[in-house]
Amino acid sequence: MTELSSSPTLSHAPVMPLAKKPAGPAKISARNLNFYYGQHHALKNINLALETNRVTAFIGPSGCGKSTLLRIFNRMYDLYPGQRAEGQVMLDKTNILDPKLDLNLLRARVGMVFQKPTPFPMTIYENIAFGVRLYEKISKSEMDDRVEKALRGGALWNEVKDKLNASGLSLSGGQQQRLCIARTVAVRPEVILFDEPCSALDPISTAKIEELISELKEDYTIAIVTHNMQQAARCSDYTAFMYLGELIEFDETNKIFTSPADRRTQDYITGRFG
Repeated sequence: MTELSSSPTLSHAPVMPLAKKPAGPAKISARNLNFYYGQHHALKNINLALETNRVTAFIGPSGCGKSTLLRIFNRMYDLYPGQRAEGQVMLDKTNILDPKLDLNLLRARVGMVFQKPTPFPMTIYENIAFGVRLYEKISKSEMDDRVEKALRGGALWNEVKDKLNASGLSLSGGQQQRLCIARTVAVRPEVILFDEPCSALDPISTAKIEELISELKEDYTIAIVTHNMQQAARCSDYTAFMYLGELIEFDETNKIFTSPADRRTQDYITGRFG
């Protein structure tokens, strides 16, 4: 990887995030957001809004803060001591950085799918039902219906409907990732966060996940972190380019990839660094 500090266009250019206001209502908004790992200032004055029922992609070199930002949106960082966020992150009208916030309810509203598929060591049916039971008490018939709808939502139902009692671990990697998506959908979140969801998958499985993401935005607001710029271009409506913990540019995806306003964005998407 090219040494970033060696480029004068990178080391001396001012940080002026070029953020386009969403055309529709914002589902999540970060306002003057800063984040720290101990004394390390990992995210610096982030301001952006994710539009409802749209896909926003986060791109940038490794270590730029993409995944850190994603984990703030559902307070995953609370699991680790010494990490803290300052500023505001609004989910509708609720500041999710409020220390009094019920994190279980937040994570029901803001689901997350990780880089590596993480099915539970239980049946396919129970993988879906487990999360639902944490938040709701419903009948067996209602649960059966919820499981089917979730697996359909994860584009997996036709492949597993006759083996719901098989272990989730028996599925292929791509199927396991779609099972994790179905598990997330089952608790009826409002936002789904994807952190490099296809990095461990083959091209065919990747194409299925990308198609699924495009379908899911009809019902959910989606944020995806990816190192695959072609993937960002294919399946997102908005793209944010991050570098060294700063939001450099944020706009409609087509504009980011065809006529970026910041030289650093241009350098990254054309492969000059990263």
